[in-house]
Amino acid sequence: MSTVSDDEQARTPREFLGRRWLFPSALVYELDPDAGDSGRRPRRTARDWVVDFSCFLLALGIGLAAAQSLPEEAGLPHSFVVLDQILGALSCGAVWLRRRWPVGLALTMVPVGLLSDTSGGAAMVALFTLAVHRPFRYVAWVGGVDLALLPLFYWVRPDPDLPYVVVTVFTALLTVSITGWGMFVRSKRMLMLSLRDRAHRAETEARLRAEQAQRLAREAIAREMHDVLAHRLTLLSVHAGALEFRPDAPREEVARAAGVIRESAHEALQDLREIIGVLRAGESDEPSGGRPQPTLAVLDALVAECRQAGMKVTLDHRVADPAAVPVSVGRTAYRIAQEALTNARKHAPGTEVTVRLTGAPGDGLTVTVTNPEPPADVPPVPGSGQGLIGLTERATLAGGHLEHGTGPGGGFEVRGWLPWARP
Repeated sequence: MSTVSDDEQARTPREFLGRRWLFPSALVYELDPDAGDSGRRPRRTARDWVVDFSCFLLALGIGLAAAQSLPEEAGLPHSFVVLDQILGALSCGAVWLRRRWPVGLALTMVPVGLLSDTSGGAAMVALFTLAVHRPFRYVAWVGGVDLALLPLFYWVRPDPDLPYVVVTVFTALLTVSITGWGMFVRSKRMLMLSLRDRAHRAETEARLRAEQAQRLAREAIAREMHDVLAHRLTLLSVHAGALEFRPDAPREEVARAAGVIRESAHEALQDLREIIGVLRAGESDEPSGGRPQPTLAVLDALVAECRQAGMKVTLDHRVADPAAVPVSVGRTAYRIAQEALTNARKHAPGTEVTVRLTGAPGDGLTVTVTNPEPPADVPPVPGSGQGLIGLTERATLAGGHLEHGTGPGGGFEVRGWLPWARP
């Protein structure tokens, strides 16, 4: 997918199309002269030169054909014939200015057309150019004036071969046809601009959606990293602190603490390796072939790990069949219990933590983790609260809710409810 620079994004879609999307032509500037921001007209391309030269040849050919019939007009002075031809030649040369001043050229050709029959081709080219490059209000005024002056022109200068009514009607139909053709070309080009504008907008929106999806995936991975590593690193901190402050502890306790530190470090590295693998793969789900994400079935293992680390944890498991819990609901419940146990270990060490799990299909799944107030001699540990914020968001995304705060008997309580539909 192509990228768009900042200066291109700051431009309006019309400016952007005129500079990048449109085929090589000065079309955008001609359709709307206010689209440019530099005050300079784009150079004519090869296509523009071919079109302009064709228009010049068309105006010149019609003028030469009209010049052949000038001597046949009765009562026409020789000086007027010369003036007619001079004005016709100047009008053919002015065709090269049609892109720069389409309105001015079309207005100028109105009085010139009354005096010069040889400028008729240039007048048609000017009217067509006006219909292509300017809105309808300009075409309506100039074309209306041309149609209104046609009867007067052929009354003063009747055609030597055709009757007055026939030549007037034919010229009026030709004027209307040229105007309609020019308006059709303008509508087609404006439609093309609109389609290209939509394509650019669709590409930009697709790129923004991809960036947003990538950002959301990385945020989800960051939350997962916090939930996984906070538990492991807390175990490392607790047991490393015990070894630091009790160097005279019995050999068995030191060995047990060292084993917990080694196992927690190994598990943390393995979890981190999997999460980094997700980031490298650019996927939002766990990588194929990686360890399965924990669910409610391994909650007992989490509690056993916390007890092995020295915590006092009571598990009140009242769900008859944990395997029947939906995978996403079970994973969210596991993360809630894991984060709550991690917070209890940090902020209320030495207290007895109770994990209660209740629920049934149709009633939902409730996870409650409570701990009493820590002893007065335990210094408070500052916390950012990001873990609880992440849990609240995780529960909300799963269709449930999470509450946390002071429990009924004091201490701290985390209560989460998750939907569990009937099979």
